[in-house]
Amino acid sequence: MDTCHEVEDILISGVISDSRKVKPGHLFVALSGQNTDGHRYIPDAIQKGAKAVVGTLPLEGLAVPYFRVDDGRRALAILSAAFYDFPARKMTVIGVTGTDGKTTTTTMIYHILRAAGIPAGMITTVNALIGERCVDTGFHVTTPEAPDVQHYLAQMVAERLTHVVIEVTSHGLSQHRVTGCEFDVAVITNITHEHLDYHGTFEAYRDAKARIFKDLEQTAPKPFHHASLPVGILNADDASYEFLSSVTSVRKVAYGTKPQAIVRPEHINAHGEGLDFEAVGEGYRIPVKCRLIGEHNVVNCLAAIATTVEGLGVEPEIAGEGIRAIKDIPGRMEKIEMGQDFIAIVDFAHTPNALRCSLQAARGLTSGRVIALFGSAGLRDRAKRRMMAEVSVQQADFTILTAEDPRIEPLDKILEEMAEGAVKAGGVEGISFWRVPDRGEAIRFALSLAKPGDVVIACGKGHEQSMCFGEVEYPWDDRVAMRAALAELLRVPGPTMPYLPTQG
Repeated sequence: MDTCHEVEDILISGVISDSRKVKPGHLFVALSGQNTDGHRYIPDAIQKGAKAVVGTLPLEGLAVPYFRVDDGRRALAILSAAFYDFPARKMTVIGVTGTDGKTTTTTMIYHILRAAGIPAGMITTVNALIGERCVDTGFHVTTPEAPDVQHYLAQMVAERLTHVVIEVTSHGLSQHRVTGCEFDVAVITNITHEHLDYHGTFEAYRDAKARIFKDLEQTAPKPFHHASLPVGILNADDASYEFLSSVTSVRKVAYGTKPQAIVRPEHINAHGEGLDFEAVGEGYRIPVKCRLIGEHNVVNCLAAIATTVEGLGVEPEIAGEGIRAIKDIPGRMEKIEMGQDFIAIVDFAHTPNALRCSLQAARGLTSGRVIALFGSAGLRDRAKRRMMAEVSVQQADFTILTAEDPRIEPLDKILEEMAEGAVKAGGVEGISFWRVPDRGEAIRFALSLAKPGDVVIACGKGHEQSMCFGEVEYPWDDRVAMRAALAELLRVPGPTMPYLPTQG
């Protein structure tokens, strides 16, 4: 780290990278991003009372001390951890990464720890649970920024929590949002097609995920740990297994159906109320009853059991109790009931693999038809637009293509790319698939197609609370929209359909 001149000690009241939120006494870290350069806002930060500035450009003549670093995001993370007195060093930190199933697996681990009487917190892309408090972590799906993560950890330490489970995205790893978390356990769900708009190649995306496993070797020993940590929890059935096994020398535990798996499933029974199976490990066999719909959740259960039982020493029976205690996870195969004679579901599936799993789960719920509705986000991985449409045409009876955070991209162009994928897979527009730009109207249309016993599943938004058009976030919740459309269809009281600029 370079500084423009020698300085005396500076008392800092906070570390921040958003110049709009600077308060007197803050240390402002100027970040260079894809869309904006934080160095442009240094004068604003100083005017608002920043006592010092950190950046990556050579600057002189500022009214406050300026420290130049090689990597602004890494500096932000380390400074944030230091400001809060390195809270991760006072806890056992479990990080869960992967393409699909991160939130579900993180939640399962959290519930198992709680069932074991372990004071635990949780940070996901849905919320943060700190003691008895639930904190919203933002609009869209990504790991919170480093200052927020460290703030949450510090609050957990203050609440005397001993463990924390963190959902870790590839963006969170690449952008150093979780640097300074000093993970003791790293868990992978799977690695499939996603975020190639950001990472460029699948290999780069995989490497980003691998960082959490590599970093296990850098975590300093914590005096309260037992000898089994650090540990990596790997999916033996996923294509990432061999690669991730090679990137770290720490102890590894595999789960899945392959011979190298230590935790395995037997006697799987997926049904309309969830799934039942037996989890078999070294020296134990426990019945697992999970209320989450879809056989793909077996893998998430196994990951959670491997983490807690094999990684942290929780009794196997307690792990089963923890999973059984989970009633639902917001926006994950969540049933919406308004008295209709068919099944309506809201799910978060927004990748080709996740959509395939969700539609297969929906198929298992009915002898009738599956009606799928989803979109594809603007300014994101374009390849998956066609891929997801292909999956839906192959797996569902009817497909409705609609809006999902188009951002500054023209929605009709996104839908055109998706329609091309649908046609390639054998779909016929107007017969097996439709384009309905307004998501509210698309949900209404999907419900109008439903007959008794069918399944209507809206994918891609799940728990999210907004949808982005241009640069504006409009309040939007698929669950509210589904209830509103069902209320209209059934002519019963219900919420009003949320507004989107595509209406009319």
